[in-house]
Order: sequence, then C-alpha cells, then structure tokens
Amino acid sequence: MTSSTPPLDDVTGARQELTVVLPVRLLRAPGWNEGPFPFELGSRRTDAETRSTYFAPASARALYGAPGRPRRWYLPLDVKQDGLHLLGMELLRAATARRPEHALAVMHFSVERPLLPVLRALAGRRQTSTDDPLTGPFDPVGLLAGIADARDPSAPFAIARPYSIAFMAPTEQHAPALRRGIEGELPTTADRWLWQLASRSTPDDFPLPPETANDQFRDVLRISADWSALVLRQGAAFLGHRPDSGTGDFFEFGALHSRTVYLDALLLGALQRDHIDELTDELSEVFTSSRLARRVATLERNIAVFRSTYWRQHLTAHGAANDLLLAFQNQHRLPARFQEILAEAADYSRLVQTQESQQISGALGVLTILGLPLGTALGVLQVLDDHSVTHLLLAVGLSVVATAAGLTTRYGRLVVSSLRGGARKA
Repeated sequence: MTSSTPPLDDVTGARQELTVVLPVRLLRAPGWNEGPFPFELGSRRTDAETRSTYFAPASARALYGAPGRPRRWYLPLDVKQDGLHLLGMELLRAATARRPEHALAVMHFSVERPLLPVLRALAGRRQTSTDDPLTGPFDPVGLLAGIADARDPSAPFAIARPYSIAFMAPTEQHAPALRRGIEGELPTTADRWLWQLASRSTPDDFPLPPETANDQFRDVLRISADWSALVLRQGAAFLGHRPDSGTGDFFEFGALHSRTVYLDALLLGALQRDHIDELTDELSEVFTSSRLARRVATLERNIAVFRSTYWRQHLTAHGAANDLLLAFQNQHRLPARFQEILAEAADYSRLVQTQESQQISGALGVLTILGLPLGTALGVLQVLDDHSVTHLLLAVGLSVVATAAGLTTRYGRLVVSSLRGGARKA
C-alpha cells in the first residue's frame, strides 16, 4: 500500500452495507410481517417464496418455516444517525431442546461513513474513536422491547459480540482493492482489506504474523472476478475488485445477495453452531444424573432431530452459498465436532446396553437362585405324592436356606451386585 493510499479505516466505499446478527431470547411471536426481509431490486423481490427456490427444501424450512408455522419475521424501519441508516430488522426463531425461546435478531444497515471503524466498534476494539453503533436509536433493547430480550447470557455459548456481515464496493481511488485491468491479478492488499473487514480489526489491533499471513488468506472465496468473500469466526465480509459505477451496476445485485441468500447461508451455520454447542454441553452432563439410560435416550433423540432438521452441508445447486456455509462450519470446526458428538453418544449407548444386559442377566440369576431350590423341593414332594403340610413347610424352609447359601457364593454375590449396580445407573 503506497503512502498516497488512505488506510482502510479512513475509506468510505461507493456502496457499503452492514448486517448485524445477535442472539436474543424471544418473549413472544412479534406482530411483524412473516418471512425474511423482502429486499427489492427492480422486479426482483427476495421474499420467502423467491428464496425458497434458491435453497433445498429442508434448508428453506429451517430458515423460513412452513405454512402455518412461521420461523421468521421482519419489520421495515427508517432510522438514521451518524452515517448509519437502519433499514429494518428480522427475527429468526432458533429454538433448541433446552432453550425454546432462543432466537437470532438481524439488523440491516447502510453505511455512509468509513466502514471499518464501525466494525471495530462492534467488535469492542480498544482505541477506537467510534461509539458502539448499537446504542441510542439503534439499541436492540429498545427496538425489541416487549418482544425479545436482547441481552441473552443463557444462549448456547452465546457470542460475546454481535456477528457482522460487511459489504464494500470500491471507487476508482481505492487501488488496493482493485484488479490490475479487467482480468488482471489482485494486489496482495485486496485480501488484507478483506481480512480487516471480516476480522473487524486493523494491523494495530491484530498484526498478522508474516509467516502465517498466507494461511489466513487461503480461505478467501473468489465469487467471481468482481468480488471476493471471507468468513471468519466473528464476522464475514464481501469486497469488490472493480470500481462501482453506481445505479445499475452489478454491485447492486451483489449487495442484495450479501444480505439475503448469502446471509441465510451464514444464519443456517449459526443455527448449526448453537445446536452443536448445546449437544456438546448435554454430553458433558450425561453422568450428572443417576438416570443414565434416560439421559442417553434424550441425547440420541436430540441428535436425531438436529441431524434431520438443521445439519446440512449442501444448501443449493448454486455454489457460493454452499461455500459460505462450509467456510462458516470450518471456522467453528462443526463437522469434526459433530462427528465427535456422534462417536461419544455411540459410546454411551453401548454402555447403557451393557448395563441393561447385566440387569437382565442378574434378574435371570436371581430367578435361578430363588426358583431352583424351591422347585426341586416341590418336585420331590410331588413325585413322592406327599401332601403333608408339615413336609411342605419343611421343604419351603430348606429351599430358603439353600437360597440364602446360594447368595453367599461368588455367583450369588455377582448377581446381587449386578442388580444393585444397574438400579443405581438406570
């Protein structure tokens, strides 16, 4: 980057959009419009019906719900302050087994001042001159009053800061982000700008080690020659690589995609992350109760529901949304963590099966120890055709003595121990 080129924290792009996602506790279904926010571009309206044609049916149900069972609502707004314009909000029901009130709030902004300082403030970076954007008229507490609790510390491993999705289209003056010619190569500064937008940091906040800098840029997704995307743990970013010519430019469509179908791909990743966090927490509590079999059965059911409802690695035939979801999953190690959950749950299931087998064997052993002496005594009396009550009582007494003696043997002790152990852990 030359000395004449302004640093990114002083740059205002030709087109800048910002989407903020934060966990909330849903108090009631809002009286908002049902479905995702229907942004419009020309004759194109990105409502639930349009987006559902982009996604596979299972993914669409997780993101938009089904007829009569809405999962998502939106509210148009028009609030401006300090170069930020709040266009509207969304709520996505993200209920989990333990937290049925869990939801994700989505705030859609247009930004008319340098974008990186706003992102740094969202991330809570030190030495920033910008106040937290989510205050004053943009405070979620006030915007969601009576509908949702914006401060939800009980959410599954809730992120400490809101997740941000930034879009920036450059002007002709932003050479660090532009290709050299129509089909020329990108300068190395383009990916550095993209990384700063996604990580919400400057080199002073987080200087990338030169030895591993290329590893950070290896995950950059080249959507086309016009723009790239990068997904990190706490944010994602889209950056254009040619000047934005204004109204009618492709970047209008790119910005629309970044806050609609690409946002939805990342929201599905967030749903998966929250469920996997909860399943991991549930696994750690399996042995905190004496009812192991019931705990494992509940865990297996929750895994099955998650797997059939949310666990998708292929969203659509359109590649970019799939790539964004996979990038989000890889950032949070979701595939590896889910495989660990499946393996651990299988181990617990085998443990329960072993205990149940021991209980059955113990019960059969008790029947043998109790029944064999008594059955033998009664059989002898029947063969001898002896109907004496005295002899019958004597036979019962002898069988009790034999049973007591049997229980003192090693086999009898194993039977009793098996039953007592199984009863404690069932």
